[in-house]
Amino acid sequence: MNEVLGTTALTRAFAQGGQKIEVLRGVDMSIAEGEIVALLGPSGSGKSTLLQAVGLLEGGYGGSIRIAGEEAAQLDDGGRTRLRREALGFVYQFHHLLPDFSAEENVVLPQLVRGRSPVEAQERAVGLLDALGLAHRREHRPSQLSGGEQQRVAVARALANRPVLVLADEPTGNLDEATADVVLAEFLRLVRGEGAAALVATHNERLASRMDRVVRLHEGVLG
Repeated sequence: MNEVLGTTALTRAFAQGGQKIEVLRGVDMSIAEGEIVALLGPSGSGKSTLLQAVGLLEGGYGGSIRIAGEEAAQLDDGGRTRLRREALGFVYQFHHLLPDFSAEENVVLPQLVRGRSPVEAQERAVGLLDALGLAHRREHRPSQLSGGEQQRVAVARALANRPVLVLADEPTGNLDEATADVVLAEFLRLVRGEGAAALVATHNERLASRMDRVVRLHEGVLG
């Protein structure tokens, strides 16, 4: 299987109060095509920092990040933006949907930014939302949706441009247990159906056990 995400000796440190805080201290990781990996660790272990680094959302890291065969360190800002737009999808703990747009429009917009035609973008949005059981909610704005429905729209948005890798940061952390189970099941089903890989940060052992593999982040390294 081809590698979709790889890191070698990945480090990230921050200055705080005149001190250097090492959050990532040499992370080596590889995720293959179609593989769904749970990233487990307690709050403050560096899970979000790791996702931000491999998502090319910030600089300042050391080591190697390879996404779909491209070395991020060798790319300029424009190249990293292109790679992020073409290869990655993101799901966060809070849905971050655009409040003035419908569920369907929230899934259409990132496709238009990518250059897809309005007709193709709408067809893709309708297909994803229907697959997530939201056919009857497509025209509703986020404020009219439940928390679970909002997060399912966020999943559809993340997959709209057919990324090879989805990065999810506590995607069910803001939901009650029953709703979290439903949303995670839909997320896993859709990601697998799309043939994408995923790295899912969570502190929930029970949810992590439903993924293909579990890696644990402890004091800045994977154990």
